[in-house]
Amino acid sequence: MVQVKDIGREIERVAPKFLMESYDNVGLTVGDEEKTINKVLLSLDCTNEVIEEAVDLRCELIITHHPLLFKRPKSIVKGDLLGNKLINLIKEDIALYSCHTNLDSAKGGINETIVRMLGFESQEIIEPNESNNYKDGGIGRLVKLDEEIMLNDLIEIIKKNLNIKNMRIVRGKNKARTIAIINGSGQDFFYKAKDLGADCIITGDTTYHFASDFKELGISIIDAGHFSTEYLVFLKTLDFLRGKFKDVEFIASKKSEDPYEFV
Repeated sequence: MVQVKDIGREIERVAPKFLMESYDNVGLTVGDEEKTINKVLLSLDCTNEVIEEAVDLRCELIITHHPLLFKRPKSIVKGDLLGNKLINLIKEDIALYSCHTNLDSAKGGINETIVRMLGFESQEIIEPNESNNYKDGGIGRLVKLDEEIMLNDLIEIIKKNLNIKNMRIVRGKNKARTIAIINGSGQDFFYKAKDLGADCIITGDTTYHFASDFKELGISIIDAGHFSTEYLVFLKTLDFLRGKFKDVEFIASKKSEDPYEFV
């Protein structure tokens, strides 16, 4: 018999809570930690569509990357977007667990997984997190290639391995040798990546002025999108749960979708 707390404990063995950033909120958000689990739905976000999917599939637990609650709500009422989600989760007796920046930072976590999925090896952490004497954790990874790679070739590698059709490109140079890879919104770490010698940054959620400045600095940016640099990587990172809990079915959400359309 597997309970919510067993799955949470295994996630936190790999990605301890103390690795999360100060603004974050990880762990069990809704539900009973002693609830027995047979089916788990994996999703990047907890949307209403994902909750409905969990109900239809009879999942007792949803595990998301992004927390539903970043800040303490002032009210939980029907008719409010957040309120509806929380009420429905409780009504349907579905637990909700999130592993966010702790899973990003962990050794073997999302930042390392995306590097491996792209066929590279990382040599350095961009923003180390050594809380509680934890080693080899932190946000972002630096890849140092033996030879330069053409930017167009790097773009094709990302498209193929992350199943992406469209990306935004800031072409600082046509070649790259030191590549910074930061899943999700990595813009806060751009200047640290620059100081470490990055001539290309792969991430999501870049804004105009950063793009303009880094183009002038001769540093390329491949903005592959927040969703696209995280969802498949999140699923891959949590593969260890299937090996640990063989009697539990882990289902990748089909309703977890990029809110952006490219037309």
